[in-house]
Amino acid sequence: MKRMLINATQAEERRLAIVDGQKLLDYEIEIEGREQRKGNIYKAVVTRVEPSLEACFVDYGEDRHGFLPFKEISRQYFAQGV
Repeated sequence: MKRMLINATQAEERRLAIVDGQKLLDYEIEIEGREQRKGNIYKAVVTRVEPSLEACFVDYGEDRHGFLPFKEISRQYFAQGV
């Protein structure tokens, strides 16, 4: 059964976890006054694909790098037969 766990014991920080039984599905930390980047759209270059992590690493300029899980990418962008 999926559950959402929220830790808001500190006023300036909130933690959210989504779990399915003992498996962690998603984890986020929200800090007061800090810009949230999840959900934003960025133009980036894929620098490395890591199948074992089911993700790729991206460079979106000015010495900024990111981690992009495959589940966050629309299936229409995957090559056929790969």
